[in-house]
Amino acid sequence: MLALIGSGETSPTMVTVHRDLVARIGPGRARAIVLATPYAFQVNAPDVSAKARAYFGRSVGLAVGVEPGTSPDADPAMAPPVTAPAEPGAAAAIRSAGWVFAGPGSPTYALAHWQAGPVAAALRDRVLAGRGVTVLASAAAATAGRYTIPVYEIYKAGAAPRWLPGLDVLGPLGLRLAVIPHYDNAEGNGYDTRYCYLGEDRLARLERELPAGAAILGIDENTALVIDLCAGTAEIRGRGQVTVRRSGGDWRLPAGSTTTMRDLRALAHGPARPGAGCAAPSPVANRAPANSPVPLPELISKAQAEREPRRLAAAALELEAAIREWASDTEEDQGTGQATAVLRTLIARLGEAAARARPAASAAGLLRPAIAPLLTLRAALRDQGQFTAADSIRDALAAAGLEIRDTPDGTWCAPHTPTGPEP
Repeated sequence: MLALIGSGETSPTMVTVHRDLVARIGPGRARAIVLATPYAFQVNAPDVSAKARAYFGRSVGLAVGVEPGTSPDADPAMAPPVTAPAEPGAAAAIRSAGWVFAGPGSPTYALAHWQAGPVAAALRDRVLAGRGVTVLASAAAATAGRYTIPVYEIYKAGAAPRWLPGLDVLGPLGLRLAVIPHYDNAEGNGYDTRYCYLGEDRLARLERELPAGAAILGIDENTALVIDLCAGTAEIRGRGQVTVRRSGGDWRLPAGSTTTMRDLRALAHGPARPGAGCAAPSPVANRAPANSPVPLPELISKAQAEREPRRLAAAALELEAAIREWASDTEEDQGTGQATAVLRTLIARLGEAAARARPAASAAGLLRPAIAPLLTLRAALRDQGQFTAADSIRDALAAAGLEIRDTPDGTWCAPHTPTGPEP
């Protein structure tokens, strides 16, 4: 199996995909490793590795080791050709492991340390031999094609749009592609950050520079293209879609669809028409499974729109649980800071709603179903050192005429009286 993930590779949205992939290799049958090279230059590299190990252990039930990759002090040689370390240990681990994962970081940095050494060959051999499970996500997914976008250099440093030679792990499958993760990114709000933060203008310019016969494979956020190397099939999992783009035309494969590798090759390199079983070259609605976990930005928008007093407590608790789940994501912050701010707003709204329901007995009745969960949430926030958020719960309850008192025997909440709350 080969899985290419657009984003969210260590978030709740990909848990089911990872579990299904791990099930294919069987329990305890093979070593599982994370390749740290794409993010090895970051000062928080140890924390990223720890988050990855915790995520796969807790959510997927997979014990993983981390191949440390390059030293943060190594020369990144930010464009091939390179003289970077050969990483023979990582290459040997790639060849022997049953499950290999590489994800967030810089595509250019990963290429600089993999391209000239045995790592690139080891990854290509896994695909060619149909061996084990290989998962390339976000930055690592961007290196999988024959051509790679140096996205950070273009988007953050102002470099001219250009292609770099990729690892071409899809070459053995007959695909001459550039893989673009974060294809449907919408973080820019008022400006275009689709296509991995490039926008339409820069992507169109890059597309014109591709050799004849090459195509672009776009993978939406929280979406995976899962290729069965033995059966010759490709399935789209997650919440978005996979787009094959060439000569200005798009062929879009929605979540839940399956096609053959033969048809995928025809879309990328054959006549300009969709193959059997593929979506037509027109927009296709997102058909994410009903039970698919909701990305954190969508939960934030839903919570911000909540006004019904009886739903405020449930929305706050749902958002708090999501913040804890998404905190393990190894990518850049996907919105946990914003979600925490929205959480405080929801709690304040809850207090205002309860205050309007005075006298205190009425407020207590309105809030009764939420008091115990809110006190549990307050205790958890205090344990995590988030005292501002914890105090916002106390203030919201106080606005409703309810007082919190911490005692050696526990925490109590009751209508405020001149002598204080009664247990």
